[in-house]
Amino acid sequence: MNLQQHKRVIISGGGTGGHVFPAISIANALRRINPEIEILFVGAEGKIEMEKIPSAGYRIVGLPVEGLKRNNLLGNFIVFIRLLKSLRQAGRIIKDFRPDVVVGVGGYASGPILRQAGKRGIPTLIQEQNSYAGITNKLLAKRAYVICVAYDGMEKYFPANKIIKTGNPVRQSYNNLDILRDEAFDFFKLKKELPVILVLGGSLGAGTINRGLSQNIQRMVDSGLQWLWQTGRYYYEDVKALVSLSLTDHIFVLDFINRMEYAFAVADVIVSRAGAGTISELCLVGKPVILIPSPNVAEDHQTMNARALVENEAAVMIPDDQAVTGVVNEAIRLVGDDDRKRMLAENIAKLAYYDADTKIAKEILKLTEE
Repeated sequence: MNLQQHKRVIISGGGTGGHVFPAISIANALRRINPEIEILFVGAEGKIEMEKIPSAGYRIVGLPVEGLKRNNLLGNFIVFIRLLKSLRQAGRIIKDFRPDVVVGVGGYASGPILRQAGKRGIPTLIQEQNSYAGITNKLLAKRAYVICVAYDGMEKYFPANKIIKTGNPVRQSYNNLDILRDEAFDFFKLKKELPVILVLGGSLGAGTINRGLSQNIQRMVDSGLQWLWQTGRYYYEDVKALVSLSLTDHIFVLDFINRMEYAFAVADVIVSRAGAGTISELCLVGKPVILIPSPNVAEDHQTMNARALVENEAAVMIPDDQAVTGVVNEAIRLVGDDDRKRMLAENIAKLAYYDADTKIAKEILKLTEE
């Protein structure tokens, strides 16, 4: 196979960073293997991908597609009209760009473009990040050539002969955290002699997690532990004002963490949502994790993701409706249980998949030869 031959690939999907950043990782891997490859992204108008993809150096075209409105029949009529328009636009995009392969990474925009590619006999590849496949990917799987997954047992959603277990692409490697530890403590101005609980709520923030900490500030202060708390930008000002009233120097509040490798390096325990990309990163990090799945996602897939780890004794899960009262106490309890921490860290590390972006890129390039 001549990987250096000039090829064209469309990568479609988005809606959240959990879809967009893995898509960029796949594109970067394709370019590493074949610098001459031509890549076009197709996203949904007004979504995060329309900003992040150009920032990463790639061209993107937006479709007017949007998701179903579960409690709004009139709104769904508009969704249907937008879908028809998106299907027509997707057909024109394929005609103009002439891709050798079309890749779907999840999100609204992947439906129209993969459907049109399948009708034209163009090979398609689906990257399913979650342990529970969504409706769109289950429908698209009928014509897909390859389906790259991150979890066992996905044959209950997809044809077994199409499945390849690659893991989920992540933004960076986390294999040097021990080396970064001293540097990371200095970066955050933390005390090296005290344990650190890292709390992550995503770039926008997780309301339940933030309330769980906000309502238990005194418990956090009394614990004598250090708390590195990423609130998300929507909650930052309120949380920072609340923490300042406690007069503590053990709670460090940030709206966003740009150096995630530093944050993971200092953490003894991590509290997080359970998005597929986040879990893939946490497996590579290999530290004890408390997962609080968001209930506000399609088909409750974050709970499915978290359960897949819990069944392997690789994480602790707290349901969202119990997190406000339980998250701080559970984090403090886990920090003090060395045996349990060791078990969780060892087991989550066993679930890590390395070089997923390269594995998926190679599967895409194989399809360009068909």
